[in-house]
Amino acid sequence: MIHAAKESMSVAHFPSKLKVAIIGAGAIGAYYGALLARQGHEVHFLLRSDFDAVRTHGFQITTPAESFRIHPVHAHLETTTIGPCDLVLIALKTTANHLFPRLLPPLLAKGRTLVLTLQNGMGNVEALGRICGEENVLAGLCFVCVNRTQPGVIENFLPGSIQLAEGTGSPQPRTRELMDIFQASGIACGLEESLEKALWFKLCWNVPFNGIAIAAGGITVDKIIASMPLRALNEALMRELQEAAALYGVSIPESHLRAQFKANEEMGAYKPSSLIDYLEGRPVEIESIWGEPLRRGQAKGLPMGHLSFLYHLICHLVKNRGTTPISPAPDSGQELCLPTSGK
Repeated sequence: MIHAAKESMSVAHFPSKLKVAIIGAGAIGAYYGALLARQGHEVHFLLRSDFDAVRTHGFQITTPAESFRIHPVHAHLETTTIGPCDLVLIALKTTANHLFPRLLPPLLAKGRTLVLTLQNGMGNVEALGRICGEENVLAGLCFVCVNRTQPGVIENFLPGSIQLAEGTGSPQPRTRELMDIFQASGIACGLEESLEKALWFKLCWNVPFNGIAIAAGGITVDKIIASMPLRALNEALMRELQEAAALYGVSIPESHLRAQFKANEEMGAYKPSSLIDYLEGRPVEIESIWGEPLRRGQAKGLPMGHLSFLYHLICHLVKNRGTTPISPAPDSGQELCLPTSGK
C-alpha cells in the first residue's frame, strides 16, 4: 500500500510554492510551519489538543525580533484530509514514532515527496526510511530555543538555525534547494555533510542539559551552568559522547563542547523540552536522546558510566512520576549524586 512512495524523489526542482504537511504542530513544528506559511507556502498542520484554538485564532509567534500571527490556518486532525505533499516535516516527539505507518502514507506521492525529520536524538531516519525509503528522508538538526506557552502561542527565545543532512550520503541538489527555500522564509539554515556527525554534535547539548534539568529537580539551564557539581556532570557526559562519537568516525572538538555552555548563557532561564514534557506528565523521549547513544557507545565497548547513570535515573523518575519526587535544585543546598568515574 505504500511501496510506490519508496522510489527516490526524482523531481529536478521544487515548485515555487510548496505544499507542506507539519506532523506534530507543537513548538518546533508550529514555529517553522508559520514561517513557511508567511512566505506563501501552502502549509497544513496536523493538530491534536490545539485544534480548536488554532482553527479559531491561528498561531501567534513571538521572537526576540518580532511578533506575528498566522490566521487562517490549514488545521487537520488526520493526515487523510491533507493529501500528498511536496514536503512532510516531522516534528512529533519520538515517543510517537510508532504512528508513522498510519500517518505517513496519505502524504506521500511517488517521486515527489521529501520527508524531513526535525526530531531529537537517534534512530528517527531509520524509522522513517522503513516507511518511505531512506533515500527520501532528510534530517534537520534544530539549534533553537522555542516553547509552546499555551494553545497556538509559540515563544522563541533564541532563533538559532536548522542544519540539514541527508538520511544517507552527502547533500544532493534538492537539499541545497530546500535550504534556499528555508532561508527565503526567514529560517537560518545550513548543510551538514554527514548525518552521523550532526547527530553526535547535537547530542552534546541534548543529553546533558535535557537530562540534568529533569534529574536535578526540574531546573532551567542557567542553574545547571551556575552549579559546579552539575557543570561537572555535564562535562563528563559530553566527554563520553565525544569518546563514543570518535569510535563512529566523528571528531568532536573541544571548541564545540565549550560552545554549548556559551549558547546557554544567551538562553537565560530556559526550560528544555524534555523537562517540560516531564513536568506536564507527557511521554519523555528517553530512548532517542539517552538510550540510543548509550547503546551505540556500549556496542563499541565503552561503559559510558555517566550516561548510563543518567539514563537509568530518568527512566526511574519517569516511571514513578507523581509518586517519587525529583531531587531539589542545587541552590537548595543539596547536590545530585554523581558516579565516581565515567568508566
